[in-house]
Amino acid sequence: MRRLASLLALSAALQLSLAPLAAHAESIPLAMPTPRPAVTSTPAKGMVAAANPLAVEAGLRVLRDGGSAVDAAVAIQAVLSLVEPQSSGLGGGAFLMVYDAKTGKVTAYDGRETAPSGATPDMFMGPDGKPLPFVKVLLSGRSSGVPGAVAMLAQAQKEHGKVAWSTLFKDAETLAADGFVVSPRLAGMIASRAPQASQPDAVKYFTKPDGTRYKAGDVLKNPAYAETVRRIAAEGPSALYEGPIAQAIVDRVHEGELPGSISLEDLKAYKPRSGAALCRPWKVYTVCVPNPQSSGLAVIQALQMLEHTDIGKRGPTDPVAWTLLAQAERVMYADRDRYVGDPSFVTVPVDGLLDPKYVAERAKLITDKAGAAPPFGKPKGAPKVGVDMTHEPGGTTHFVVADTQGNVVSMTTTVESIFGNGRMVGGFFLNNQLTDFSFSPVEKDGAPAANAIAAGKRPRSSMSPLIVLDKKGKFLAAVGSPGGNAILSYNLKAMVGLFYWNLNMQQAVSLPNLVARGESFSGDADLFGPEMLAALNARGVGVKVGQLETSGLQGVIVRPGNVLEGGADPRREGVAKGL
Repeated sequence: MRRLASLLALSAALQLSLAPLAAHAESIPLAMPTPRPAVTSTPAKGMVAAANPLAVEAGLRVLRDGGSAVDAAVAIQAVLSLVEPQSSGLGGGAFLMVYDAKTGKVTAYDGRETAPSGATPDMFMGPDGKPLPFVKVLLSGRSSGVPGAVAMLAQAQKEHGKVAWSTLFKDAETLAADGFVVSPRLAGMIASRAPQASQPDAVKYFTKPDGTRYKAGDVLKNPAYAETVRRIAAEGPSALYEGPIAQAIVDRVHEGELPGSISLEDLKAYKPRSGAALCRPWKVYTVCVPNPQSSGLAVIQALQMLEHTDIGKRGPTDPVAWTLLAQAERVMYADRDRYVGDPSFVTVPVDGLLDPKYVAERAKLITDKAGAAPPFGKPKGAPKVGVDMTHEPGGTTHFVVADTQGNVVSMTTTVESIFGNGRMVGGFFLNNQLTDFSFSPVEKDGAPAANAIAAGKRPRSSMSPLIVLDKKGKFLAAVGSPGGNAILSYNLKAMVGLFYWNLNMQQAVSLPNLVARGESFSGDADLFGPEMLAALNARGVGVKVGQLETSGLQGVIVRPGNVLEGGADPRREGVAKGL
């Protein structure tokens, strides 16, 4: 009902105010409802958009107390780890983008999990020389990488924080100790067929004293988590990477049929990466994303390719517009799947992929009818690597924070799959991030996989939190989403809605999802409606029901008069809210 209520009027709004502009363009109403109104706030008051209202309130509390956007991000992550444990947590990793209002600089922080020193290229291969079954690896201790989210947040907070680290965990501690109301989405995950939900740790945590599972509306307490965040607040990140919590992580991943190799030394040695974000011009703006092994560069490439089309003269009721978007996605994925990996281990041809001449050549593959899947390109500096179709399940979340001083955070954070690998330590779930590597070190054509496993390597990620600057270099917008491999499509759709179709943030994040990768076209078939689906199918875009994890887009944009406008994806339980 909530999804229906939040989406019922959009078709009419789009038809009236966003009719296609291209000559002889076809106009077909979408079957989706109108989104709720976009949330607005003056910049002086700040804004938070996140996937759970309790996390939003934690972030707003920090802002009211004089904290920065990064300070609020710490509090939001601590609460999300508790109330949305299926998506992210202290045992996971993240990418964080920070816009500094004073300097105008955008810094990218990489808290991606790392393969332990004992990892080997064939660790997910069976004795028969074939990759092990995915679920078997997923549930094993071997699937966990060294977690990076807490270390990354600590570094970012040290550099951009305004209040004491110890004050940022109050909400998480209180909610864990006193209990929080289980949301419908968490309840659905608890009752789901996801294999992690039936693992011993998850069953114990999510089972009430009477032997039944927690349901929506029940109050769930987590005293172990309250103690964990209490320790992290008092001791800093070392509370997680050294001492009893670290030992518990090591012990837990070493249990079972496929034990992991994370050691105390691996945990203590973990270092987040940081540096200038990858920024490139687009239209009159500058789009900034994290550096590889994030796949953010693929979104920039797709946006630049779309500049060679007339998608901006069309609108969301035009099937040609959606076909152009789908074709851009297919080219984007063809190159991303081939070339993106950890740059400390493989050559990622960033400049070649984003070279204007190369982009223009690749854009020729974007037509108003879809045919065979486009091949990967050969940009300047491209290494010889194999095609990579790494399985990247969904268990991720995104949030945006704008503080009272104009600083902004755009952060995507994850435990990889639903409840990570289903193993818990200190009241939080461990990640299964190493399943983001290619299970085989070589591909079918014999070329090495860019995303092959190696000790100390970070797996390729589709997480790509975006920050957009205006023509003066000032903050304009931030957006991001969970969704596994589909993150790139979700982010691209929102950007197209905002900057080509002139939608407000809430409309843009609420648009139907269309994920086009190789020969597959998936998405929100129900929201497109039968007439639009038929028109797309006639153009070779046969949209099927989408993957397990749909979008969870969150975004904030600056409108004329310096008004902040926020939107939260109606497919999840989040909200955008100003002070």
